[in-house]
Amino acid sequence: MKNKINNRKGFVFKPYEAPSQSPFEKLFDIFKELITHTSGDFDEAIDWLRELDKEYKLTTPEYSIDDFVEDLKAKGYIREEIKPDGKKGNAITAKTERAIRQSALDQIFGNIKRSGSGNHKSKGIGIGDEHTGDFRNYQFGDGLDKVSMTESLRNAQINHGISDFNLTEDDLVVEETTHKSQMSTVLMIDISHSMILYGEDRITPAKKVAMALAELITTRYPKDTLDILVFGNDAWPIKIKDLPYLNVGPYHTNTVAGLKLAMDLLRRKRNTNKQIFMITDGKPSCLRLPDGTYYKDSNGLNPYITNKCYAQAQQARKLHIPITTFMIAQDPYLMQFVEEFTHANQGKAFYTGLKGLGEMIFEDYETNRKKRIKG
Repeated sequence: MKNKINNRKGFVFKPYEAPSQSPFEKLFDIFKELITHTSGDFDEAIDWLRELDKEYKLTTPEYSIDDFVEDLKAKGYIREEIKPDGKKGNAITAKTERAIRQSALDQIFGNIKRSGSGNHKSKGIGIGDEHTGDFRNYQFGDGLDKVSMTESLRNAQINHGISDFNLTEDDLVVEETTHKSQMSTVLMIDISHSMILYGEDRITPAKKVAMALAELITTRYPKDTLDILVFGNDAWPIKIKDLPYLNVGPYHTNTVAGLKLAMDLLRRKRNTNKQIFMITDGKPSCLRLPDGTYYKDSNGLNPYITNKCYAQAQQARKLHIPITTFMIAQDPYLMQFVEEFTHANQGKAFYTGLKGLGEMIFEDYETNRKKRIKG
């Protein structure tokens, strides 16, 4: 008697197997993290990678760190340059900078659930590329590309009959689309000395957030604008490509200078929707006086300095520029300052550790990005 073979369908459970990666890909993931921590210093990042290799056996006899460096050159991730001391060395390229930004985007926003197509849409009807399914009569000035030919022909058949077909202006209908607004954003990054004070690295996570936000806007919302500035004793704009190389300095925190520059940048934008994101971990402790000297006070909250900050917050409110503050410190007196600052601007504030900083920036960007139009 032959044994019958039963074909059964079901699930097979087995231990998780990580996706296969080449030796280069494994080292490159680590390298991107290290180059961010070293602010773009290639030699220091490779030295760290060699130390990690000694401890964790990252390479094999067939593929060494030297092989990895050669692959970086061959793939265009690094280039040779002459250093200030006259010696030859290696530096990362624009391709690496883009890879670092993409990695930051994946790390910080990777756990955000995917939504339907057409993010950043408003609740109003207007110019856009997402169809609503609703139709209205054609009006003078509507583009011909907006006319729904199927519905218009259907109307012509109903109104005039098939035997005597005639298409008139009264038969034309236009499908409504969702109005999509544009946003101009300024991201302020605190680079005062407190960002690395007490042995805690706060500047690296802040850089990751900035790089992720930059990659998000430039790739997914190309019509938006993003300006980035840093503030210490003074404030100055930086380019997106400069983010991996960002370092803290021996600075105090001139929040007023940062806010003034942010508003100056936004005044030049034509977009109606404007906003400021500010990442900081310290209190305002510095002002530049009219004569060019600096007024500094690191001991507690100085009313002369904080009142200037409140005045800038109120000025931004008059310009309809909301400020979202991401405070990565938990000192009660600093939180009180942020509460009063936020009240003056009628903006938003988040008191957060570094772990959730990126997700909150993303969520708030999405929220502020929507333009509500009252009917």
